[in-house]
Amino acid sequence: MTEDEYLKNRLEAQINWFDAKSVINKRWYRRCQLTQLIAASLITLSGIFIGESFLHLRYLIPFLGAVIAIISGILGLYKFQENWLQYRTTSETLKHEKYLFLTRSEPYTGTDSLKLLVERVEGMISKENTNWSQYMRRVYKPKSAGLVENE
Repeated sequence: MTEDEYLKNRLEAQINWFDAKSVINKRWYRRCQLTQLIAASLITLSGIFIGESFLHLRYLIPFLGAVIAIISGILGLYKFQENWLQYRTTSETLKHEKYLFLTRSEPYTGTDSLKLLVERVEGMISKENTNWSQYMRRVYKPKSAGLVENE
């Protein structure tokens, strides 16, 4: 594999993948947080209006409480904030390595600079895969009928 092929087909592809996943997780995290904020604010404000003429609003408070609980569960389950930060960190670290390599800055000043880049980049990608795998093993454990969530 040539230097250009590796940079384009592997390194750039990984940078783009981590960047895209970071953006997706950031959006979902912010959406969930905003929805929770609005629901909590509406619960507080609904207290002003509950009275004889607004009895139908008494259903609003438990509904909004359920929305907050559901979103809290979703945030805990999918870890949008943690994923956003981890993917962003990995993307930026890969970009950093790329630019060090392209400018032939330390540690890429020797004759084996491509080999060193490949080793370092693949090490980072492998670490990400290992972290994901370990996380999945903690969250899910095999059971005879399939995967079930750990307690």
